[in-house]
Amino acid sequence: MDGTGNSTSRKRLFIGLMTGSCTLVCALLVLLWVVPYIGLRNINPDAPLILGIVLGLLFLLVAWAGLGLVLSIMVRRHLPLTGRMRGLTIKLLLPLMSLLGRALGFSKENIHTSFIKVNNELVLRETGRYDPDKILLLMPHCLQNSRCDMRLTYNIDNCKRCGMCPMTGLLNLRDRYGVHLAIATGGTIARRIVKQKRPAIIIAVACYRDLSSGIQDTYPLPVFGVLNERPHGPCLDTTVSLERLEGALKRFLK
Repeated sequence: MDGTGNSTSRKRLFIGLMTGSCTLVCALLVLLWVVPYIGLRNINPDAPLILGIVLGLLFLLVAWAGLGLVLSIMVRRHLPLTGRMRGLTIKLLLPLMSLLGRALGFSKENIHTSFIKVNNELVLRETGRYDPDKILLLMPHCLQNSRCDMRLTYNIDNCKRCGMCPMTGLLNLRDRYGVHLAIATGGTIARRIVKQKRPAIIIAVACYRDLSSGIQDTYPLPVFGVLNERPHGPCLDTTVSLERLEGALKRFLK
């Protein structure tokens, strides 16, 4: 269970882009040392050595960030320091991976979906189980039926549970397990909800773009992402597998 509903090819894409991105960064660090080598010697005989040590340490950091994370994914075990390296990947390497993947002809959807899949596996491996009041189900507003007049963003209990959209099933999940449930219309409101609820973990439903940005925005708070389904296109009457969502919820509940 990873919440993305995609095959293992997503994971292979992430590993390939991660390796390529780290290789590019390491190559850039080598160039930063080699190119000014002759000029630095004229300034101070020890300057090239000092710069080489600094860049060498950065080289090792980037190499371990990529290699350690890839090994952790492949062996399905938590390796030393990989928890901190996940933050480096989320904050710094994902944008580079996106550029590299687009240059190689991969779609943005495939790149971000592979990132979400790997993130979910790491979250499953690194997190435990929590009390219901420490779990937040964060939903996008596009799950609500577009013809509905009820405003649910600030009070989801305004829902009449008519069954015309997934909101009825989501409220039933909330009531059954006692977790928090909220709807966000964008990143600003999502951050406000997280600040108010102060969860230990978020189970978020959204499209690949919003999930990727949400995982970045909330780090180091763990986010388990479940991709929504878009039978009418993006941002209109979307839906979600309640079975998959409930399975994720049971995994994190005490």
